[in-house]
Amino acid sequence: MRDTRESRLLLVLLIAIAFALITVDIRGGEDSPVDGARRAAATVFGPVENGVSSAVDPIGNAIAAVKDSGERHNRVSELERENAALKARLGSDDRNRSKIRQLDSMLKTAGAGQYGIKGAQVIAIGAAQGFSWTVTIDAGANDGLKRDMTVLNGDGLVGRVTTVGPNTATVLLANDPDFTVGTRMERTDELGFASGQGDRPLRVQLLNGKAEIKKGDRLVTFGSQADKPFVPGVPVGQVVRVDPSGGDLTRTIYVKPYVGFTKLDVVGVVVQAPRTDPRDEVLPSKPAKPKPTPTVTVTATPSGTPADANGIDEQ
Repeated sequence: MRDTRESRLLLVLLIAIAFALITVDIRGGEDSPVDGARRAAATVFGPVENGVSSAVDPIGNAIAAVKDSGERHNRVSELERENAALKARLGSDDRNRSKIRQLDSMLKTAGAGQYGIKGAQVIAIGAAQGFSWTVTIDAGANDGLKRDMTVLNGDGLVGRVTTVGPNTATVLLANDPDFTVGTRMERTDELGFASGQGDRPLRVQLLNGKAEIKKGDRLVTFGSQADKPFVPGVPVGQVVRVDPSGGDLTRTIYVKPYVGFTKLDVVGVVVQAPRTDPRDEVLPSKPAKPKPTPTVTVTATPSGTPADANGIDEQ
């Protein structure tokens, strides 16, 4: 519409009529003459408004979600980092507690045998070729280690040092087929030589073919001349099988070692031998045998007078 005098007069007239209708509607309240028209308009335009609202609301929600997604992503990432840090800390605490337990057990063993030890940690295992059972420890010549020193942990004999570097050393484990150590039986003092058999029990040749051995008997190291490569009294293991005696000069038994060679961690290298042979002092105390529970037998007696029950006649 062009901006003419007539169009301006028409616009003023429409505004005046609109104000008049608003005034009539307000004064009329619920009986307003335009209420019917308002309801009709609501009937016509209400569904359209709802449709537009339902169409617009998801868009608005999506826009809000996009705005908040950055904050939520940052929060999730932060929680993931905190969770990973907590798991690492818990894992580290568990490892530290395990090391403390191993160190405490090893110190008790060294104290019982009066061994002067240098603590070390296993940092590598040897190659599996040739059935070689060796580990590398993080201590060497700079720590006072030398070749042919006894290695133990809180459970017993681990092996002996074979190669020494400035800061590391190689240990031949007691279950290696090339490993041999002199042993002594706890109960009978019978002597023998134990050899490694990998993941099988140690094979021990007793010097006395008629030695009386039974399952559960325990062995310790006999010791070497000048305490190299083995100091005396280190727990070796427990008898699990005894071959029948066939009249030979020697007798074969099989011993389960105390040490778990597949889970070595903290070990000690004996840098100072004990002044005297500890004999069996390093072996753990045997569990006390349970005492038999006394049995009480109650015998029912026939009913009768107290006097009759005690064999007393009433006069």
